[in-house]
Formats: sequence, structure tokens, C-alpha cells
Amino acid sequence: MLIVNDNIARACTKLWFLVAEFKQPADGLLSNFFRENRKLGVNDRNAIAETIYAILRNYNKLSKVVNPKNSFTLIGYVWLKILGVNRQQLRDLKTINLGEIDKLGELDLNVIELPQWVIDKLSIRYNSEEIRALAAAMSKSAPLTLRVNTIKKNRDEVMQELVEEGLKAKLTKYSPFGIKLNSRTALMGNKLFADGIIEVQDEASQLAGLLLEPKRGEMIVDFCAGSGGKTLLFGMLMRNSGRIYAFDVNERRLGNLTPRLARSGLSNIFPQLISDEHDTKVKRLIGKIDRVFVDAPCLGLGTLRRNPDLKFRHNQQSLHEINEKQLSILDSAARLVKPSGRLVYATCSILPDENQNIIAQFMALNPDFKIVSLDQVVMLKDLNLGKGDFLELSPAMHDTDGFFACAMQKDIN
Repeated sequence: MLIVNDNIARACTKLWFLVAEFKQPADGLLSNFFRENRKLGVNDRNAIAETIYAILRNYNKLSKVVNPKNSFTLIGYVWLKILGVNRQQLRDLKTINLGEIDKLGELDLNVIELPQWVIDKLSIRYNSEEIRALAAAMSKSAPLTLRVNTIKKNRDEVMQELVEEGLKAKLTKYSPFGIKLNSRTALMGNKLFADGIIEVQDEASQLAGLLLEPKRGEMIVDFCAGSGGKTLLFGMLMRNSGRIYAFDVNERRLGNLTPRLARSGLSNIFPQLISDEHDTKVKRLIGKIDRVFVDAPCLGLGTLRRNPDLKFRHNQQSLHEINEKQLSILDSAARLVKPSGRLVYATCSILPDENQNIIAQFMALNPDFKIVSLDQVVMLKDLNLGKGDFLELSPAMHDTDGFFACAMQKDIN
């Protein structure tokens, strides 16, 4: 249960005013706010963050009961009705009017926490109950999931060490390298983290990476590497052999790979900053690469458990724009694949427009590629993830991020 006070209430209102514009990522706004208010203690920061994220996760329900612009009433309602703050705590506060809150109705739990345009897109593939279950799962907070660097230590040993440290942990249901922690914990001071034995990576991301099935000695390109979570996974699977190019257009994101790479002990990864998918660094590798992984930029709606504000910062226009980019990137990446090589397209999206539709368009334009069904992927064998053409993961069914991936192989002729 949260311990709150008037200072926390005032801080929440200031921060909510910024977040509610839905112009910038909420996590970035929180980081800036805490940086500017260094006197806030750890408990105060946790209370503020929990409050803001509780509002975002339940925004549609809350909006039907309380005006989101009445910030103190909104915050008090969230504390009382969602986060379980003791009434006596609120009664003692000057900023919160319990009488006003008591006049408000109860939350309608049937309200779906997704924008209507997203619901409309999902209804093409899913029935109303499936959409409702997905939305409910998306409204919960995500667990902290780790990937064990098996080059340095096996998962059972790491699990034992975490338990000995007093952390409540369990093995991931599907990934052979994953461990889930039952509560958020700071890893910066953890020796396992400092030694590169564990990395933070959602289970869905780990599983999508397995579709690439990189082999020792091969040439690999992680086309949209970001901060390198899957790049490091590929390096581990290749047992530090071969060569992996980590491409990205964002220098800051790619820079985040540098300390992770140093911790990992891997020496087969080569980060490459590119201007766009048509960069000369890309062109010089045309037809030379064994396997290419494209974690395409997307609306990110599969990560709503961690980034609930995303559903308010996107619309159908941004979907149309990202679709054009996705197809362009996939087409450019495909040119790198040599005959009999593999291409994997993945997104952390739940929308068919960003997933199945992109694959259909790509296949129509590139008949020399054929889909590799899940039952042909040896690394997914016995993981009970289905046998269709696509890897589709969801928080409702798998307790992972919403994720999509498809493996394709280029014809020899």
C-alpha cells in the first residue's frame, strides 16, 4: 500500500499536467521530473510513478467517472479506488477532498482500455472477447524479465543466486534463457548484471530472436538493432563466433549497446550507425549476409504494459506513415540476404496492419522469399508456440509483450 502526503499529491498534479498532453513519452517526462526534483525520496518517487501509470492504464474507465482535468480529485480517486490507499491517509490531506470523491461513481470494469480505432483494427482478426482479454492484460504492469548470458553461466545457477539474494524469481514459461522477477528491482548494483551474466529483455523479444537461428561462423545483420538486446542474444547463440553487424539510425540508442557489449564478453558484434535503410554501409553488404533480423520501427502497442501512454500518442495517420517505413526497411534489408539465407521481420505491435499485412505486401513484391513455418524452426521445437506461419505473442495468452515475427528464406535460384 502506498504512503502518500500533500507533497506527493502536488507533484503528481504537476507531472500529470505534462503527461496528459500526450506529446512526449511518459517515462521520459518522469525521468526529467525526478532529475529536476532530486530531493524526492525513493518511496515518494515510487508513489508518484505508480499514480501516473495507474491513471494511464485506467484512463478510459476513469474518464467516465472523473474529469481528468480535475487533477487532485483524479489523483485522490486513483489512490482510493485503484491503488488501495487507506481512507484515513486521505482524510488527513489538505489537497484531497474525500467528500467530493465519495460523490463519484464506481469504475465500469467493462470499459476497454484501448482507443476505438485500435479496437476497430483488431476486430478484423479477433472477436470481442479476445480483444477485451488482450486489453485487460495490457492494463497490467509488466514483470521484470531477464535473459541469462549462457556463455558465462547457465540459467539454473543464476536462478539459485537470485534466490539466495532474496529475490522472488521464476523461470520463464517459454524462453530457455529467461527468468522473471516478481517485483521491480534495481539491477545497477547487482553483480550478476555488472558482470554481464544477466540482461533485461522481455521474453517475447527473446523468443522472436530464436526465429533467426544464427549459426556459428555466419554473417548476421541486426537491421534495427536499437540498444542491442537481440544483437547480444545472437552473439550468445553463435558462441561469440562469426560476425554481427548492429545497424541503427539512432546514435543515442546504438550508444547504449556499448556498455552492454562490454559487460557481455562478446567480441563478434560491430555496431554501425547508418543514415537510413539505403546507407552505403548497407549497400556494400547486398547478397553477402546469411541471416538478417528486422525489428522494425512500429507503434509499439504491444508494450502497453510498460508504456501505456503510447495508445494516446498515436492515430491512424501515424499508422499509415509507419507502414510505409516498415515496408521500405524490410525491402532494403531483404537485399542483403544471400541465396538460401534467412530474413526475419518482427514488431512489438498487435496490429495486423503492421504485421501480417506487411508480410503479405512484401511477399507479393519478392516472390523469391518463402515463409518458414514455426514447426520448421528447430530452436522453437518443444516450446508449444504453435505451428503456423507467424509467431504471435500476447500478454493475455503468454504473459509477454505483444509481439509478432515471421521468418522467410530466400530461394537458391
